[in-house]
Amino acid sequence: MSDEQRPPASPEPGGGASGGPERHGPEPEPIRFFGTTWLHHDGGYGLRRAGVAVGSLALAAAGAVVLRFAFQGLEIADVGPFVGILVVAGFAICSALAFRRTWDGFVRRHDPAAAESAADRSAQSLMFIGFIGSLLAYFCRSLIEAPGEKLHRAEYAAARDRHERRRGARTGNPAARKSRPKKRR
Repeated sequence: MSDEQRPPASPEPGGGASGGPERHGPEPEPIRFFGTTWLHHDGGYGLRRAGVAVGSLALAAAGAVVLRFAFQGLEIADVGPFVGILVVAGFAICSALAFRRTWDGFVRRHDPAAAESAADRSAQSLMFIGFIGSLLAYFCRSLIEAPGEKLHRAEYAAARDRHERRRGARTGNPAARKSRPKKRR
């Protein structure tokens, strides 16, 4: 076909003559580092999972080295054993809380209404302090699946089911239906 004979491209993404096949129904939500490859495990999905696992573990190790340097700074400052124990316990507790919060984020969505509360703002600071726990949760989950894949897959399947039910309920031409005459009493 020459350029003059081609139909114009559709302004909508994914639709029209030159935009590829038209898609009907819900689209899968992309996951960070994976895009939508989690849906069919294509496009280098296995390599991406391995890369995410290695990367998150390497970042956790680098973070532990940085925290070790900070702890050595406290030892050099000779602040005493009590402060050292408090710092180690604080990072350990924050890391455990960050691990749990990150892991829960892979299983269920956080409530958007609670995202603006004071408790959520304090949880953000805990996540910042316990970044090693969050990275370790990402590492552990990437050994099983793409982090958040199970949640996204369940939401996508539910959206597809809702879409199919809506489409099934709309079959036929409603204008062709004849109204029944009302019965007189």
